[in-house]
Amino acid sequence: MNTHHAIDYVEITVADVAESKAFYSAAFGWTFNDYGPDYAGIVGHDGEVGGLTRGEGSGGSPVVILYSDDLDATLKGVRALGAIITREPYAFPGGRRFHFEDPSGNELAVWANA
Repeated sequence: MNTHHAIDYVEITVADVAESKAFYSAAFGWTFNDYGPDYAGIVGHDGEVGGLTRGEGSGGSPVVILYSDDLDATLKGVRALGAIITREPYAFPGGRRFHFEDPSGNELAVWANA
């Protein structure tokens, strides 16, 4: 069960998904759901809690992802507060999401079921 506006997921950008899966598996015993060469979901006690996503470079900050019962209303709200929308809403398997920067420049994302 997802909770409106609660932290729901964390994505870690990595240079090599397979190498990172091997590292986190050996270091912490993590297991993964594979979604292709560029993404692996991190399995927690109650389902996926995060993911490894291939991106240019590495060493960036993880992206904190919030859940919303109404993605469009949440987008409107953060936009009205002056947040910089860095990625407009887009579809992905399981729902839609957008990315924004908070006043300190931290990137967050918000997702909702389709």
